[in-house]
Amino acid sequence: MDCTKTLRLRIKDKHRKMLAAMAREVNQVWNFCDETSHRAIRERRQWLSGYDLQKLTKGFSKCEGIHIGSPTVQQVCEYYAKARKQFKKAKLRWRVSNPQSSKHSLSWIPFKARALQYKAGQIAFAGQKFSLWDSYGLMDYELRAGSFSQDSRGRWYLNVVVKVQAKASAGTASIGIDLGLKEAAVASTGERIEGRFYRRLECQLGIAQRAHKKQRVRAIHAKIANQRKDLLHQFSTRLVKNNAAIFVGDVAGAKLVKTKMAKSTLDAGWAKLKTMLEYKSHQAGIVLEVVGESYTTQTCSCCGNIPASSPKGRAGLRIREWTCSDCGAAHDRDVNAARNILAAGHRRLAEGIPAL
Repeated sequence: MDCTKTLRLRIKDKHRKMLAAMAREVNQVWNFCDETSHRAIRERRQWLSGYDLQKLTKGFSKCEGIHIGSPTVQQVCEYYAKARKQFKKAKLRWRVSNPQSSKHSLSWIPFKARALQYKAGQIAFAGQKFSLWDSYGLMDYELRAGSFSQDSRGRWYLNVVVKVQAKASAGTASIGIDLGLKEAAVASTGERIEGRFYRRLECQLGIAQRAHKKQRVRAIHAKIANQRKDLLHQFSTRLVKNNAAIFVGDVAGAKLVKTKMAKSTLDAGWAKLKTMLEYKSHQAGIVLEVVGESYTTQTCSCCGNIPASSPKGRAGLRIREWTCSDCGAAHDRDVNAARNILAAGHRRLAEGIPAL
């Protein structure tokens, strides 16, 4: 089965100046679209489409000193019209090119498939050639649309969509996953990953912030994000490779971020893990279901009852291990919840979804 995948590759730092110049031109087109569209709405009650904006920006790429080509200008117009419709706003945020400004927008240069070529280990774009660390072997892929993007440390990346041949999973087992705060995810097999990436470097981050070392702060934040992404990638890949069905609890992360547990909730990275499992399961052709996790912690996974000895309420949050008073089975709190999620997933697959 063919599917698409986005590859992210690091551009070498010697091209920063040229990419920054192109990004300023992209911001000029974006801000022109923003101002022109807002004026048309305010004065004539006319909502300009992406095609209308493309006609108004025609010829910009031929101006003296402009590096970006017409495909990039057209792509910016399309993205602007799409974003304005998505957020339902007459005016969007102004893109600021000055890196010293507190409102600085991270640079971004979109492109269409026809505007990018891979030649002899370099990317040819807008009459320029950019060297990169090609860890994927781009010569083996057909490059599609994508973008150049800048991170908070000023590093540039190429993000390009390619078509790949998906490999079916050879796994035959099924697994349940309980999402938590102290441990980001615990599987019904007992495998677990710790979700305290930010907490481990919180002291170093605080020292750098009090010393006003902005570059050091950005580096620590990037290290936290990279550690989280790497661990979640490894965990999700193992699950997809070894199983034919994965069931995840429907924990309400959007509600928890509004409570005192917001820092731990965001640190765990539940949304990123679910996203990874979703697209990897789709590529591998396995089942991924989100099931209700109500009472999975209190219910004994052996007898199916809710005994008096099970942890309940806030007082039971400190109880990590308990013994069922009905059947005598000893449980690890999170593993027991993951096994109940697995059982709930099997029931859903067996019963199906009733017709409305």
